Amino acid sequence: MKFPRFVLAGTQSGVGKTTISIGIMAAFKKRGLNVQPFKVGPDYIDPAFHSFVTKNKSRNLDSWMIKPNIIMSLFLKNSLCKDISIVEGVMGLYDGYGTKKDEGSTAHVSKIIQAPVILIVDGKGMSSSAAAQVLGYKLYDECVDIKGIIINNISGDSHYNLLKESIERDTKIKCVGYLRSNAHIALESRHLGLIPSVELKGLEKKIEEIAEMVEETIDLDALIMIANEAKSIEYQPPKVKEIVKNINIGVALDKSFNFYYEDNLDLLKDLGANLIYFSPIEDEDLPENLHGLYIGGGFPEVFAKELEKNIKMREKIKEAIKNGIPTYAECGGFMYLSKAITTLEDEKYEMVGIFDTEAKMTKRLQRFGYVHVNIEKPCAIAKEKNHVKAHEFHRSMIDENTQNEYVYVVDKIRNGEKIKTWKCGLKKYNALGAYAHIHFYSNTGIAKDFIENCMLYRDRSSEKNEK
Repeated sequence: MKFPRFVLAGTQSGVGKTTISIGIMAAFKKRGLNVQPFKVGPDYIDPAFHSFVTKNKSRNLDSWMIKPNIIMSLFLKNSLCKDISIVEGVMGLYDGYGTKKDEGSTAHVSKIIQAPVILIVDGKGMSSSAAAQVLGYKLYDECVDIKGIIINNISGDSHYNLLKESIERDTKIKCVGYLRSNAHIALESRHLGLIPSVELKGLEKKIEEIAEMVEETIDLDALIMIANEAKSIEYQPPKVKEIVKNINIGVALDKSFNFYYEDNLDLLKDLGANLIYFSPIEDEDLPENLHGLYIGGGFPEVFAKELEKNIKMREKIKEAIKNGIPTYAECGGFMYLSKAITTLEDEKYEMVGIFDTEAKMTKRLQRFGYVHVNIEKPCAIAKEKNHVKAHEFHRSMIDENTQNEYVYVVDKIRNGEKIKTWKCGLKKYNALGAYAHIHFYSNTGIAKDFIENCMLYRDRSSEKNEK
């Protein structure tokens, strides 16, 4: 089958991948194309921009957390019936897990899905040196199919033509366009990267401006041609068997909690769960007839005042958890289930209060990067000991309390050696709160155990009601 596709990679972080990616997606959308976006790596924020632009849910392709055959399967499943698939890379083209270019890198994912690569170069302050840079990327791994170059931060046509001439002559790779330097189109950032799309006012207008710039100076027809020349692939649908019916899982979704891997939500649905969304900020009560709760990450510290103000919702969640509802709270969701959040301004806000701990924001990253999570005890997402690859990225920390029941032993491993180990994952009642972000396709048993725990809760609740 034909799956038109290409990967937008950068020479390094900060080269303009996200701006150029959403600009190209928006320009294709204006042409009437049905665009399927993807993001290499574990990031949540860039995919939200993709989804905003294309109106299709962006998906993460992380070759450290997920096996190559599953990455290919998820890529093809989500690309079906789409006109073109665009994959935004992470960091620089070859930056992966530690120093391994074939584990977690954009280059690795491009080889797994057999996609041509468009390399984005920062042209500021360069002429022929750009050709040397591109040649280095081409020769570093000749199995990576670099088919085109986009040059960012160009001063004008003459500057672009200077770089284009040397790159095409000395590397034999076609330049497909450029973007001029323009601070006005830069996307706003804060402590964990770009500010999420749900918080930005005037985003639609800014995207229109970026799309217009892309249409003016990037050869969209050349990109479509490159995408259409990608190899045909035989599609094998992923094998997911429905294991339950009539299970309702409440998923917290609003401006405070929106860090979810879309394929996680799909897997829960494929296994038979009904997902019912609610807002911890706007709603005063949980949806009726729930058998599980899933509270993802986000920025509860930014909206702590609004979360504290919604006393009714906090009380309803606390009551449901005390009654035994299986609950999985991840990172920001974990903070929400603590007693309180203290912001960088030293303002303290009361939260749900399930876990006997408090979350405090700090000025530096407390944990960052890939981790191995060893689940040592039965909990909401594991009926017995288990292991899953995960990712941590947070500036908050919780105060240690020896009375709390820890479920996780987390290992940071580099070059096959443990360099750090710590406890995380608090369990109380049937709730689990932890900082690690888990992609369920790293270990589908996590999703299955969570749903089966929800089923047990449903059945126990039915028996109580009958009595």
